[in-house]
Amino acid sequence: MNNPKYISTRGQAPALGFEDVLLAGLARDGGLYVPETWPQFSADDIRAMKGLSYSALAQKIMAPFIGDAIPAADLKALVEDAYATFEAPDVLPLKKIGGDEYLLELFHGPTLAFKDVAMQVLGRFFDYVLKKRGQRITIVGATSGDTGSAAIEACRDKDAIDIFMLHPKGRVSPVQEAQMTTVQAANVHNIAIEGTFDDCQDRVKDLFNDQAFRDRFHLSAVNSINWARVMAQIVYYFWAAVKLGAPDRAVAFSVPTGNFGNVFAGYAAMQMGLPVAKLVVGSNSNDILARFFASGAMEMADVVPTISPSMDIQVSSNFERLLFDLVDRDGAACAEVLTGFRKTGRFNVTDDQLARARTVFAGARFDDARTKEIIREVHAATGELLDPHTAVGVGAARENPADAGTPMVILATAHPAKFPDAVEEATGLRPALPAGLTDLLDRPRRCQSLANDLDQLKRHIETTLAS
Repeated sequence: MNNPKYISTRGQAPALGFEDVLLAGLARDGGLYVPETWPQFSADDIRAMKGLSYSALAQKIMAPFIGDAIPAADLKALVEDAYATFEAPDVLPLKKIGGDEYLLELFHGPTLAFKDVAMQVLGRFFDYVLKKRGQRITIVGATSGDTGSAAIEACRDKDAIDIFMLHPKGRVSPVQEAQMTTVQAANVHNIAIEGTFDDCQDRVKDLFNDQAFRDRFHLSAVNSINWARVMAQIVYYFWAAVKLGAPDRAVAFSVPTGNFGNVFAGYAAMQMGLPVAKLVVGSNSNDILARFFASGAMEMADVVPTISPSMDIQVSSNFERLLFDLVDRDGAACAEVLTGFRKTGRFNVTDDQLARARTVFAGARFDDARTKEIIREVHAATGELLDPHTAVGVGAARENPADAGTPMVILATAHPAKFPDAVEEATGLRPALPAGLTDLLDRPRRCQSLANDLDQLKRHIETTLAS
């Protein structure tokens, strides 16, 4: 029996198998689930991945995390079905943009953002496990823009799922908002919260930490607090690295990130044996992560609206998974640090812990003006239009270059047409939405506005599910 176990970063919740971790999302002690041990791939294993299709590679990488929960034949069918929704023939194209720089385009899924890569799989996993168990769940999630539309697209019209997605009112792009609120499915419920993404994320965590409410409505999560999301993102680090010569050549990655889930998947790939030279974290003006890697201090600040709204975050949930490793997987120590952080808005790691983090990670920060300059520079040099998040990734890569001869892969996280105003201001060109989405902004909307109030949110969910 192959049933890999998952443990909480705070050490007080029971270890769970894959199915239970998928459905639980957040651990009952408030922590995040991580594998008890990392699956290992040898150099020969990685060499054997050369030439695999994206779907075949995904099955190979995910199988040891899933174990017997989904038999191989079923996993194959689910994964192939998920990636058939992508427009690009090879799912995630890798493009050279000059020197040793490459763009890994993660935005060819149904909602034009990298979240589709994991979410299309996750929706199918939920459906599969719930049907097997004869259960129903209520998904609640917070989004700074892209997670919401990807999750809604993956879960719409599913018989065993209701999905409530919270976004910060007026703080997502018009295209992102339309992608969420124009879905006319009875099981989809959009909520605009008067506040920031961090407020939305905190209210979701509050719902999960209310055990009675959580159990009554069978809450589950699709944010990157859900381990299965991170697991599915690990695959594309192997995909790009193998194409560029791994395991016989190390590869560096630059990742625009707010919630730390996307770049943590790269860290996970390293733990599994992939030779990753470095992971560069790109931040916008909400630079809590860049400041941490510079100083060792994690310190909250006010969230500033930017042209890269998916990164308008000052509490990076997935950083907890890295912190757990930095404190040598001591759940009590991890919980103590994070409890203090919530009270004071700040914590420091030791010099040794910071040095360990810096052996892998570097950070860089770019304001809106510099982000537009990068969009303009890349377009002039290559003809490529970048969305603002990807531009931050390019800037971060160039500020933290890899050693000569080491490829640097920049994760292109969204289609430029999701942020047309910023792209047009930078280049004079307005990127068009792909065919099938050209009328998106004119479609009727379904969305409820709520104050940043937990009791009001609970009442809304209760009333909606009772109707």
